[in-house]
Amino acid sequence: MVVAGTFITVEGPDGAGKTSVLTQLLPQLKQHFNQPVILTREPGGAKISEKIRDVILNPEFTEMDARTEALLYAASRRQHLVEVILPALARDEVVVCDRFVDSSVAYQGGGRQIGEEAVLAMNQFATGGLNPDLTLYLDVPVEVGLARIRQHRQNQFDRLDQETVEFHQRVSAAYQRLLAANPERIIAIDATRELAEVTAECLAVLKAKLPALWQ
Repeated sequence: MVVAGTFITVEGPDGAGKTSVLTQLLPQLKQHFNQPVILTREPGGAKISEKIRDVILNPEFTEMDARTEALLYAASRRQHLVEVILPALARDEVVVCDRFVDSSVAYQGGGRQIGEEAVLAMNQFATGGLNPDLTLYLDVPVEVGLARIRQHRQNQFDRLDQETVEFHQRVSAAYQRLLAANPERIIAIDATRELAEVTAECLAVLKAKLPALWQ
């Protein structure tokens, strides 16, 4: 595996505002970074991976088994990695990805209670052990995130949005364990603040942690 570029991921519970932050952040990264920047997402990011995303998030598939779900995420991730992420890194580009392995560990390992270590091992197989260089974790309390979802998505809920509060609490707790286990890689950002403040702190963290990228 040839990895020359820089791999940045953005994580957070549902309603953390990742999409909004990334919309504000990406133009600034393209302006200030001295390498090309691409934005991608999971699940999805490549043709086959997007098809798998449609299956995973389909609100009609309520009977989906938890391990089936975890395997589908890993399969989508593998295809995305091979088609998009690894080629971009080999070209010495900066890849910014909306979710990666941490999401599976938190949502399937913690939320679905099928085991965080088991889900991590499955995804290490899928990714060949690739880890992000830096992860920005947009941190919001469960009740804040769920309130945002209800306010902004109206009737457009996917399968995970329909889960119980207890499920989302388990996801949040799993993310906190990931933060504690990876303090150098995962940096928590208070995402309860105004969008401009959150974006500014993300930029400050990126500049402090990855100074070689700035021109």
